[in-house]
Amino acid sequence: MTRSAGARSPHRRRPAARLRDARGLVGWLFVAPALAFYAVFVLRPIALTFQYSLYEWDGIGPSTWVGLANFGKVFTDPDLYDSLINAVKLIVFFSALPVLLGLAIAATIRRIAESRLALVARTVLFLPQVIPLVAAGIAWSWLLASTGVINQLLSLVGLGGITRAWLGDFSTALPAVGMIGAWVLLGLCTLLLLAGMSKIDPALYEAARLDGAGPWREFVSITVPSLRQEIAVCVTVTVIAALASFDIIYIATQGGPGNTTMVPGLQIYYLAFSEREVGMASALALVLMVLVIACALPIQWFTKEGNR
Repeated sequence: MTRSAGARSPHRRRPAARLRDARGLVGWLFVAPALAFYAVFVLRPIALTFQYSLYEWDGIGPSTWVGLANFGKVFTDPDLYDSLINAVKLIVFFSALPVLLGLAIAATIRRIAESRLALVARTVLFLPQVIPLVAAGIAWSWLLASTGVINQLLSLVGLGGITRAWLGDFSTALPAVGMIGAWVLLGLCTLLLLAGMSKIDPALYEAARLDGAGPWREFVSITVPSLRQEIAVCVTVTVIAALASFDIIYIATQGGPGNTTMVPGLQIYYLAFSEREVGMASALALVLMVLVIACALPIQWFTKEGNR
């Protein structure tokens, strides 16, 4: 009797399976250096941070086991809890303003794309991305000082009654810091959205105009839906920037006046290096990491193609 095709097929598949296994092994060998780097410089520090968060430790002497007490203190200590609230408030300035203004500015630049003004606008808007944040913080500290340019301009136009030390006033310090962050991130969001607009098929706009749609209807019905992925990137980047903000606030206000501009990143720095509370700083760092993930993952899920 001759062997059937079904009996021979397992033997025929073995070389192909071995080839696939070999290719898979080669692929893992290429990925292994990156995985090792990630494990050593990302996963290991996270594990150590969690370990430190379970102890009361000054970073030098012996440590004392406290379990989850440090995490409880993060949500019961007003100073620590308020720093998280301040970070959430900054999302309005760091994320909402740059994305909304970026959409409007990108749509305007797209309409004048062939003019020199568009090139100048793109260059000027992107400048904050190439300026070190430390330098930006120092410059804005001078501009927003009680004798700074902003107050001088307000006085020139007859609004001297509202002048103040914007970064030193309890009621305006956090919004002032937020406006600095919005200025820094506006150029990035505008260029990302402008790049997305360049990929939209012009035929869609032509069809909309034939149907009588105006500029606003084109923007709402074509531009915004087509920029779903770009908007998701902008929102994700800016939300993370708000929650993990440190540089600008450290330079401009150092968390003051009082604790009105204190954010988790700055609080972690003070706890670890000034107050020598490494365990508490580690707990707050982990809470901040979870908060960032909790904000970023829903944005990514919502903007997936299958969830439209």
